[in-house]
Amino acid sequence: MKQVSLKLKNYASNVNIINNGNFHSQILNTMIFTLGMLALFYVFLLGNTVFNIIERKSLEKYSLTLSGEVRNLELEYFSISQKVDLNLAYSLGFKEIKTKFATRKTLGSINIAKNEI
Repeated sequence: MKQVSLKLKNYASNVNIINNGNFHSQILNTMIFTLGMLALFYVFLLGNTVFNIIERKSLEKYSLTLSGEVRNLELEYFSISQKVDLNLAYSLGFKEIKTKFATRKTLGSINIAKNEI
């Protein structure tokens, strides 16, 4: 009997018993941790979305301001370009010149030396 009890004690010390109560709590802790990480990720995405919406609205306002400035510069350009004429050009030192055009002789009018080999 003593030998049986020693063998049983020896086998019992080598056997690992799974505690199901502890296993369920580990699963619960893992699920809560995962849920927390997903919640943080959601808050991060939501914050970025709100930030991008605010940035887009400010860029739209800036775009309207720039388009107004471009419109004013175009009006100024058109008003100045209406004043440009020959008298203004002469007063700035420009003068008329005779135009000379480059012409090209036709191929038939060119004398090509006849080379004999």
